[in-house]
Amino acid sequence: MTQDMTITDRAFMAEALGLARRGLTTTTPNPMVGCVLVRNGEVIGRGWHERAGGPHAEINALRDAARSAGGDPDSPDAWREAASGATCYVTLEPCSHTGRTGPCAEALVDAGVSRVVYAMEDPNPDVSGTGFMRLREAGIEVSGPLLEDDALELNAGFVRRMLRGRPRVRCKLAMSLDGRTAMQSGESRWVTSRRAREDVQRLRAASCALISGVDTVLMDNASLTVRREDWPEAPEGELRQPLRVILDSKGRLKPNCELVKNRSPILVVHTGAVINDEWPEHVEHIRLPAFEGRVRLEAVLDELGRRGCNNVLVEAGATLAGSFLRRALLDEIIIYMAPKLMGNNARGLFDLPVDKMSGQLPLHINDIRAVGQDWRITAVPDVDS
Repeated sequence: MTQDMTITDRAFMAEALGLARRGLTTTTPNPMVGCVLVRNGEVIGRGWHERAGGPHAEINALRDAARSAGGDPDSPDAWREAASGATCYVTLEPCSHTGRTGPCAEALVDAGVSRVVYAMEDPNPDVSGTGFMRLREAGIEVSGPLLEDDALELNAGFVRRMLRGRPRVRCKLAMSLDGRTAMQSGESRWVTSRRAREDVQRLRAASCALISGVDTVLMDNASLTVRREDWPEAPEGELRQPLRVILDSKGRLKPNCELVKNRSPILVVHTGAVINDEWPEHVEHIRLPAFEGRVRLEAVLDELGRRGCNNVLVEAGATLAGSFLRRALLDEIIIYMAPKLMGNNARGLFDLPVDKMSGQLPLHINDIRAVGQDWRITAVPDVDS
């Protein structure tokens, strides 16, 4: 149950959410989490979950508090000396189990914090509430949820996978002002401006997997990678590459294509094609069930959920994008609209066989903003209409 919160509580939780966002491109398959430690109205430690397999946000905040107090950041004794009696603002319920790292709830108990304010419960039904239980057993006051909607949106893909077993699916498309995405020949470079293409790099970097069809890969000679040269604000260090998932029902993809030259993982999905070519180790082939002669999209999403994918970005042509939309598998549509006209002979945005006004598919637009000379429209299918 939500408890009375002060403006100060909200401000500290907002800061924790801001810290959590720093892990946007690095934490998968884990959620993004931020933590702020406060004593006597002053922040004494900050931390966020920086990468999967690394320390969680609470541990990093305790380390920061110990370091600021002149202690050993790796010493639990220094954590207690620095954080005893503090309030912990954390965007996700502290974990109570041991995975690749120790339980954060136990670390907070040992550090002697007096209060924990949380934004949202852990959506994993196997562990939800157990972190709070451990804290309360130790006599720590637990308050929340606070700014829950912001926390849920921040980790929408993780929540979707925990509750439904599938990732959140977004579809990225580029079109002209008259709704065209490519010429009749398939030529599509470039509909939108460089600024829009830079923005797409951010979308890719925040995704666990990219899904495309073999036609798009072959026509565009696509690599589907996150590229530093196309992303001026890219973080320092090695860029994490999302899993590239290619739907290739008939096994048309070849090892010498541009896609394969980058050695980040590729998953080629087919429906029973005979794989005769020799492929490098970073390319995996998998057979999944078919639907109307093509790979069953629900089976693809189930597989990606099992592989720990939280957010999936579909980058495909009108046929595959339309299939996702018709089967109600898109959670969000991101359209980059360029101020140009491509004419009647160019291809449309989605392959949607609608003949009457009664068959139209309404969308709810959540955001419209300028990206360079283009416009980015973020919309969701209006399921209530």
